[in-house]
Amino acid sequence: MAYDFTASDFDELLALSDDEVVTHSYVRDIPLSGGRTLALVTLDNGRDHTRPNTLGPVTLLELAKTLDEQKARAAAGEIAGLAVTGKPFILAAGADLSKVGDVPSREAAKKMAQIGHWTLGKLSELGVPSFVFINGLALGGGTEIGLNADYRTVDRAIPALALPEVFLGIIPGWGGAWLLPNLIGIENALKVVLENPLKNNRTLTGQQVFDYGIADAIFEPANFLEDSISWADGVIAGKIKVKRPHEPNVLERKAKWPIAIKIASDSVESKIGKVATAPWAAIELLKAAANTDKHTGFRAEDEALADLVAGDQFRASIYAFNLVQKRAKKPNNAPDKALAKPVTKVGVIGAGLMASQFALLFVRRLQVPVVITDLDQARVDKGVEYIHNEIDALLSKGRISPDETNRLKALVTGTTNKADFADCDWVIEAVFEELSVKQEVFADVEQYISETAILATNTSSLSVEQIGSKLKHPERVVGFHFFNPVAVMPLIEVVKTPSTNDESLSTAMVTAAKLRKNAVITRDTPGFVVNRILAKVLGEAMHAVDTGTPFEVVEESTRPFGLPMTPFELLELVGLKVGAHVLDTHHAAFPDRFFDSENLHKLAELGHIFERDSKGNVKGVDKKALAIVAGGTSPMTAVELQKRIEDGLADEIHRMLDDKVVEAPEDIDLCLILGAGYPFQMGGATPYLDRVGASERVFGTTFHTPPIAGVN
Repeated sequence: MAYDFTASDFDELLALSDDEVVTHSYVRDIPLSGGRTLALVTLDNGRDHTRPNTLGPVTLLELAKTLDEQKARAAAGEIAGLAVTGKPFILAAGADLSKVGDVPSREAAKKMAQIGHWTLGKLSELGVPSFVFINGLALGGGTEIGLNADYRTVDRAIPALALPEVFLGIIPGWGGAWLLPNLIGIENALKVVLENPLKNNRTLTGQQVFDYGIADAIFEPANFLEDSISWADGVIAGKIKVKRPHEPNVLERKAKWPIAIKIASDSVESKIGKVATAPWAAIELLKAAANTDKHTGFRAEDEALADLVAGDQFRASIYAFNLVQKRAKKPNNAPDKALAKPVTKVGVIGAGLMASQFALLFVRRLQVPVVITDLDQARVDKGVEYIHNEIDALLSKGRISPDETNRLKALVTGTTNKADFADCDWVIEAVFEELSVKQEVFADVEQYISETAILATNTSSLSVEQIGSKLKHPERVVGFHFFNPVAVMPLIEVVKTPSTNDESLSTAMVTAAKLRKNAVITRDTPGFVVNRILAKVLGEAMHAVDTGTPFEVVEESTRPFGLPMTPFELLELVGLKVGAHVLDTHHAAFPDRFFDSENLHKLAELGHIFERDSKGNVKGVDKKALAIVAGGTSPMTAVELQKRIEDGLADEIHRMLDDKVVEAPEDIDLCLILGAGYPFQMGGATPYLDRVGASERVFGTTFHTPPIAGVN
């Protein structure tokens, strides 16, 4: 089975590894019963827990050498088994993505796959039983270390185990796509390899690792290593017989396996379509694993991983990953955190659904008193009741304790008397999206609050400066634009007006971080970032329909963008009236570049675009909706419209950067990924627009130099 390689075959990869943080393989002998010895290999990069073990080329070659040495000892009768574990709380966080992302060719990418198979495959070729003691975080290649061994134990308290590769535009390529389904069955494997990554990288707990059959034994953290060694001793001595109830049998391979693959394929196509290549490559590998041997399965992984690593989508995914992991944590142009004012009480103007969601988030994350207000006591009471019910729901799901439930409920109050806002440090409004209404509520509350209290508006498209223009202290006004659903979406657009002072801006940024949101500072301009770009796409889509292009053709034109839903599904999700308002706002601000749509207002009166079945699935465009938009005389083809939207987006984003709405293309893409659900494999908008030539067509160069593209 062994790959016919030597270390020198990977010299090309070593050339990429000058600055690799090497995870070393430290060996010590552990005495077992009967005079036997276990070689325990501990992976440790010498850093603290903030820098997990990773597996770059130098690391893998050192591990390969260590395993070869232990194989020789096994042949000499010096050891009866070998176990691998990690430094405290961490096994390994997988491949060093900075190295994988630097490979210069498809051939080098294939070598990256082969070095993993060559190294980790040695765990099953030692001549003695091999074990992996999963003592902590295990992601990607870290999980595959365990899969390549003969046996596994897991610490019940590990923070996470996962194979997240599909989320990043690749596949588990060091054995995971073949070994996992053949260990735990196709249904469980599909959850780990496909379903969990596509659900925002859901991970497994220690108990789930055991329940799924990935680990053969589970132990408590206090004595995890000692218990694992004792268990391995029992296995080696023949006193413990390992049973694997999830391991697939002949019937599953013939009957359940193809059915599970079909269900997974249909689910992926319905949710994300076929633009993303990694999920479909993973499906093909998992499908083939039913009837191939390990040798064939590993080589199929080599080819698939080489194609993906050398392709556009993986490079875009790494770009997106770095935005979320690095840029989002250090926002551009954020003022000194020391300028932020403490927020000891929050006021929420409004008691509707959005306002109540704000109040729930603030009380949960800040653990400070929150008071809500509205026009009458009935609305206030309804809002408080909603918040209390949501807190009870958190209790029922086991996410908070009874004591915390009571404490949070006690912190939430409602009032119709604005004087109760007098000691608030932070007041946020969530009232009707109309300038005069927002100006009025701020002017009203300003007479009750201190001169230094922050006034935040959740407007999605109105001018924050104008909202605060009638105040005595407009310098304390900031935009604080959440995305729906408030608890889930990770982005807040923090909007700075010409009047906003650094203290207010700093307080907004620090508050966003305490709410566990990522904040991007934007200039005060219509739509800020996300809604301005969505308005461009939605406006072009509605204009195409208005002028005679069928709904289906418009949807076809936007599929190459890899968006989470079609423009018309998005319009129904956000609300057709809201969508019409957003288009009107942008048309008023930029009439030469943004379309409004009278038909969209008529569709809003109808209340929907699609006809749906009892489960909410789209059956087609409603006949009444078709009648509303009928009459257009200049339809476009999908290709024509696709190019038009691409060029329009390139132009608009270029203008936004020229106008300093945000500092860089990276901020645009970060907003789209976190606030509009743009998939990682597209990297946001700007890498895509560079790759398809829209940037060159519109302004003669690219957003990124060199463009973020593969090496195929």
